[in-house]
Amino acid sequence: MRGFGPGLAARRLLPLRLTRQPWRLPGPQLSGGPAAAGVLERAMDELLRRAVPSVPAYELREKTPAPAEGQCADFVSFYGGLSEVAERAELLGRLAQSFGVDHGQVAEQSASVLQLRQQPREAAVLLQAEDRLRYALVPRYRGLFHHISKLDGGVRFLVQLRADLLEAQALKLVEGPHVREMNGVLKGMLTEWFSSGFLNLERVTWHSPCEVLQKVSECEAVHPIKNWMDIKRRVGPYRRCYFFSHCANPGEPLVVLHVALTSDVSSNIQAIVKDYPPSETEEKNKIAAAIFYSVSLTQQGLQGVELGTFLIKRAVKELQKEFPHLGTFSSLSPIPGFTKWLLGLLKSQAKDHGRNELFTDSECKEISEITGGPTNETLKVFLSSNEWVKSEKLVRALQAPLMRLCAWYLYGEKHRGYALNPVANFHLQNGAVMWRINWMADLSLKGITSSCGLMVNYRYYLEETATNSTAYLSLKNIKASEQVLSLVAQFQKNSKL
Repeated sequence: MRGFGPGLAARRLLPLRLTRQPWRLPGPQLSGGPAAAGVLERAMDELLRRAVPSVPAYELREKTPAPAEGQCADFVSFYGGLSEVAERAELLGRLAQSFGVDHGQVAEQSASVLQLRQQPREAAVLLQAEDRLRYALVPRYRGLFHHISKLDGGVRFLVQLRADLLEAQALKLVEGPHVREMNGVLKGMLTEWFSSGFLNLERVTWHSPCEVLQKVSECEAVHPIKNWMDIKRRVGPYRRCYFFSHCANPGEPLVVLHVALTSDVSSNIQAIVKDYPPSETEEKNKIAAAIFYSVSLTQQGLQGVELGTFLIKRAVKELQKEFPHLGTFSSLSPIPGFTKWLLGLLKSQAKDHGRNELFTDSECKEISEITGGPTNETLKVFLSSNEWVKSEKLVRALQAPLMRLCAWYLYGEKHRGYALNPVANFHLQNGAVMWRINWMADLSLKGITSSCGLMVNYRYYLEETATNSTAYLSLKNIKASEQVLSLVAQFQKNSKL
């Protein structure tokens, strides 16, 4: 621990960074070698047979008693005893594969609905047939999740279970449509349980509980917090830190938003995440802009649940109450994936007999003179090792081409018609404008490594966000400033991709 300042001796100090352990209830330790694999698999099958509630007949759906609480608790306890990622993945895969939808029932009810539509029947008869079809479409494991949610700590357990499922999918330990479907069902349930009506907006200050300050520092995923003095600056004057907690668990951060109160739209993170202490008092007349510079989830199992979107909207309202004159709202966002994308282009062009479609002839000449070799080959080495930022000449030479390449990456590279970059997609869905790309805006090792030091401002014009969001989500139109569109036009003129 370093960087403690005066006045900290009276606080109960906790380590700033701890290894986060998944939340688990105690259970049997079932791991073992290859000889135990069959025993473990049989134990899983027996557990699921007992724990997953059967689906009552449609007519008895409201009269069948809920399964004994112990059945769901057995599942939670058993799952908590699985120490290996692969074991948890195996159990979840079996749950998804064997306890989903009864496709025979779905086919039967679908046929009934189609038949009734072809005959003159009362609306009530058709509506009941459709209700039977909806009932048949509910997978069995949804009942298990529903009953687990009623246990003490059950929702928290399911959030961790989904985090495990996402990890297993990323590691390709469990795959297939059944697993994807179960992930979607669980995400939908969590979205209902964590809808905005159940969330409390809370502000973090230096006087917040020590546990909250530690949680905020641990979960910071965009600009890591160095020590206690760093967190003190980030929740002090000219800064605001908000988080959402669930009404059932107040004071426990789910998603955290950091805001800088500035005189204009910040163009680099160095001006926000400073190494020197801020002034002790705020002067409201110096505050003209609110800059959202970090949004971080504390629970990976809540990925895809729109917590960040709602948090920004609530924070804007809170800031407007505190500063009625405040009219400028913007992000200062990282561009994860840009360096990887650029290195992929350089690699593909180097393989194609030195083909160059990224740089102009004059740029190639200047870069080659500085690096002492072919542009694509030498840049692959420099950008991979971050060495290029040590050369002022190379930094100047790369500014124009990397700016237009970054503009194209953000604006032109798409996934299913939407922005490929996940941070861009997030802000554009919220109705923000892709406003300004900033050169050498993040000089940290992470910033140089992931985005060649570039960052981007997404401006929130409050009167336009609803229109922009609709245009993006329905028509896939990106609202961008003249600076961004000019850089995109330069890319299209100088490149043949």
